[in-house]
Amino acid sequence: MAEPSAATQSPSVSSSSSVAESSAPGGGGGSPGACPALGAKSCGSSCAVHDLIFWRDVKKTGFVFGTTLIVLLSLAAFSVISVISYLILALLSVTISFRVYKSVIQAVQKSEEGHPFKAYLDVDITLSSEAFHNYVNAAMVHVNRALKLIIRLFLVEDLVDSLKLAVFMWLMTYVGAVFNGITLLILAELLIFSVPVVYEKYKDSSKTPWSCKKKGRISTWKPEMQQSLKHHLIVIMLLLVL
Repeated sequence: MAEPSAATQSPSVSSSSSVAESSAPGGGGGSPGACPALGAKSCGSSCAVHDLIFWRDVKKTGFVFGTTLIVLLSLAAFSVISVISYLILALLSVTISFRVYKSVIQAVQKSEEGHPFKAYLDVDITLSSEAFHNYVNAAMVHVNRALKLIIRLFLVEDLVDSLKLAVFMWLMTYVGAVFNGITLLILAELLIFSVPVVYEKYKDSSKTPWSCKKKGRISTWKPEMQQSLKHHLIVIMLLLVL
């Protein structure tokens, strides 16, 4: 008689033990060190952006910063159609020149290396229907949130939020009278790629005992950092004005 009772109790015991193991901090279900809130992809992308802004890889950051700055400056001087056309022509000139150069080298050396871009031409870049639906679903989440926010603000669901939007738009009219959108984008890019590096270089962590122990604290700035930031802002403003 004792064996049936033990058999009847074993499922509950095993289920409770499995629940306890899954709810334990180190239990199975999630790998240790993972980022449960953001996910591995979000953590990787945020780290990549952080390394890009702080110039961890000088060549990569310089390429991104130089390319985007040239594109923004071109958009400030020319139309969008002209900028896109010049970019496509520049890319085609590079690829066609390299293709002709390799063909001449192969003809002179009588080699059979084939097409120089064959490795890139063989790459499968087709987008599957499942991946397409995943991208569309992820975009639709943000679109629906934006539509709900627009309807809530313009139909005055909350009077305070609608007044905040009105005041912000009124202030933006004064900003738009001085700067245009491209100028603001250029200013934002120069600040993004210069201020974090200056802060990391001149920050003084010795004066703040909580800088390494407590999270969410910002260490004090050295006087040299304030002067350097002022110089950076003055130079950026002069470049934009000129």
